[in-house]
Amino acid sequence: MTQYREILRLYSMGLSRTSIGASLGYSRNTVANVVNRAQLKGIEWPLPLEVSDIDLQRLLFPEKESSKSRKMPDCEKLHKEMAKRGVTLTLLWEEYCGECRQNGEIPFGYTQFCYHYRQYVQTTKATMHIKHKPGEQMEVDWAGQTASIIDRETGEIIPAYVFVAVLPCSGYAYVKAFLSRDQESWINAHINAFDFFGGVTRIVVPDNLKTGVERPDWYSPIINKSYHEMAEHYGCAIIPTRVRRPKDKPSVEGTVGVISTWIIAALRNGTYFSLQDLNEAISRKLKNFNEREFQKKPGNRYKAFIDEEREYLMPLPKNQYELAIWKKLIPGFNYHISFEKNFYSVPYEYIKHEMDVRITSNVVEIFYNNHRICSHPRFHGKIGKYHTIPEHMPEKHKSYAKWNADRFVSWADSIGQYTAAVIKVMLSSHKVEQQGYRACMGLLKLGDKYGIKRLEAACEKALSYTPHPSYKNIDSILKSGQDKLFPLPDKTHAVEEGYSFTRGADYYGRKK
Repeated sequence: MTQYREILRLYSMGLSRTSIGASLGYSRNTVANVVNRAQLKGIEWPLPLEVSDIDLQRLLFPEKESSKSRKMPDCEKLHKEMAKRGVTLTLLWEEYCGECRQNGEIPFGYTQFCYHYRQYVQTTKATMHIKHKPGEQMEVDWAGQTASIIDRETGEIIPAYVFVAVLPCSGYAYVKAFLSRDQESWINAHINAFDFFGGVTRIVVPDNLKTGVERPDWYSPIINKSYHEMAEHYGCAIIPTRVRRPKDKPSVEGTVGVISTWIIAALRNGTYFSLQDLNEAISRKLKNFNEREFQKKPGNRYKAFIDEEREYLMPLPKNQYELAIWKKLIPGFNYHISFEKNFYSVPYEYIKHEMDVRITSNVVEIFYNNHRICSHPRFHGKIGKYHTIPEHMPEKHKSYAKWNADRFVSWADSIGQYTAAVIKVMLSSHKVEQQGYRACMGLLKLGDKYGIKRLEAACEKALSYTPHPSYKNIDSILKSGQDKLFPLPDKTHAVEEGYSFTRGADYYGRKK
């Protein structure tokens, strides 16, 4: 009850309304209302001895007596409604006032309405916190403390990183160990957490780690593309914490500390030879952790999850998310992008344009300005393999696709044995035969420019210098005219199988 008697006493001593409020812990407006009402009613200090505090309240504010007839809100119903998404106490108070007016009853004001609801929550020790909606958030993080497994062959101790996900409303937790904290482990940890909970929360709250957030920002952090794609698949939103603000996700921060004691530290004396063994032990400890009784309220995390939160989770999608890696790549002048030393074509118009490349276990998809322009089957375990779609090639290059080694060698044979030898060397000098096609085509086209006789002579000259001539060697000889300056005698050298050369006796200054 407001201290009306003390307010009037202090006011009679000449204190200001602000000073009275500061002394008694009331606002200046509260003190002003009491003083003004006393002046209006003609009540002055000192008061008659027979006037009690309740009598004084009736004299000053008789309308407050009617509060006894006010409609008491159904706090149990309010508590259930507060669990629903988007529902606030303000909304419930407005609905409560509307019901009272329809029934001819007097409602409480907003302040008293909230007071009675909070009293209900405290006295019944309800497990649900007002600030956390069930099914609304999942807070995720890596535990600072690591577990470990032992390599059977070498005895090496391998660290295992522990992922923790918590539903703040019920405190229900999920824990699993991974051998890495890379993006693949991060995404798979989320997928496993959703499967464990049997549903999806509307919001996921991570730290600003690189596997989840490409660029931290106070107002609009840029989410990693793979992480964002996973969120779209499950229909949830990623809202990272502010940089260096662990209090933005207190539930998982607190749970990480508890799990470090109750799970990771509890397993310190165990010996585990595989990640599967370690995770089985973690699973047993996690079950005990979720079923431990709360200290300050009845129930446990698992029961709170089943009773108050599980039904509010969004359903899992029909298909599990397939992990995809996103990269930014630029096609070279051969209109191919390179990934894991394999090559995939794009339309030649996109040469030197930056592409967004999405790589899954089976497919390589290429996007430009968020539009998919092509896709290729992904190569595994092959180096230097090309996958070229003919429609991507310029018109003058499309004819190359019909060429093969036999056709190049056949064409070279029609010019001469030395030209054929050089062509065979060019084809055999690459790990992938197709990589030599352009050089072969360029070499044979020199016959159109300089004539086939000069081309044959230039190839013969080049083979006298090196067993592995290149297109540039032949082109330099033809440009400088070396092929016709010093014709070599027929027996100076001969082309042998294996594309090497043999110098004659005259070359070494010996007699035959």
